[in-house]
Amino acid sequence: MSNPPPPPQPPPLPSTLHHQPPYITTPTATTTASNREYRKGNWTIQETLTLITAKRLDDERRTRPSTSSPSKPGEPRWKWVENYCWDHGCFRSQNQCNDKWDNLLRDYKKIRHYQSSQPQSSDHFPSYWSMERQQRKLHNLPTNMSPEVFEALTDVLQRKYNTHEQQQQQPQQLKQPSISQPTEQQAARTDQQAPEIEAPITVSEESDSSETKSSENLDSESTKRKKVRKIGSSIMRSASVLAQTLKSCEEKKEKRHQEVMELEQRRLQIEETRNEVNRKGITDLVAAMTNLSGAIQSLIANHYDQT
Repeated sequence: MSNPPPPPQPPPLPSTLHHQPPYITTPTATTTASNREYRKGNWTIQETLTLITAKRLDDERRTRPSTSSPSKPGEPRWKWVENYCWDHGCFRSQNQCNDKWDNLLRDYKKIRHYQSSQPQSSDHFPSYWSMERQQRKLHNLPTNMSPEVFEALTDVLQRKYNTHEQQQQQPQQLKQPSISQPTEQQAARTDQQAPEIEAPITVSEESDSSETKSSENLDSESTKRKKVRKIGSSIMRSASVLAQTLKSCEEKKEKRHQEVMELEQRRLQIEETRNEVNRKGITDLVAAMTNLSGAIQSLIANHYDQT
């Protein structure tokens, strides 16, 4: 008897399911929130990079809404980040992710402000990446920021800034055609009503006033930036002076401690020599007493012999 033919294979799935844009990738929670056991303790570099990636994808997901958005209507923002981190090996809660992100932004701003306000002569102001842990602590800077995390944060914040600029430029581009569109209607109205010719003059005056206002705003922003830079440089100088004074105070304290220890050691040596002298005197006295008792006994014995 011949064997029956094998059953037909099912058709393969379409390849479009495997090529989904990165901003709509949804983290499918493998376990419920009640069954999750969150990890505690310090964050590793891999966990931090996973959190930064999740925050970047969440920002892109929110700035690019679509009909195929996987987020639920009532899903909290950091819950989505938690689900993404959970699916990628970072077992942290949404509160831990939120607190860690706030700490990362605070440390990033400190480092970036220090690097941007660093003067040309970097003798007293070395680069953050060339300093050791103790030097970073003296400059009141974060001690455990890695270059990978700093670059990832720079990328995320730069993307967010670019999208914000694009969103601000879009309304301005939409307002520009509204000024040029009524030109044909105004030309038709001039044939019927002559007094309405003064309308474009107001538009030009408004545009000139807006240009002057924008130039004034730019000048004020530039002056503000210069003031902020001056204040930052003065703060860094005062911080360096304060760090040097603290360092000198610590050195004086250490020197004073060494002197006290030397005096204590000398006092102990003097006490040891005094005790040694006392012991030697006592032993000599005991020996003299034994010799005296021996002499007395010999005298008594001689006296009894004579009698």
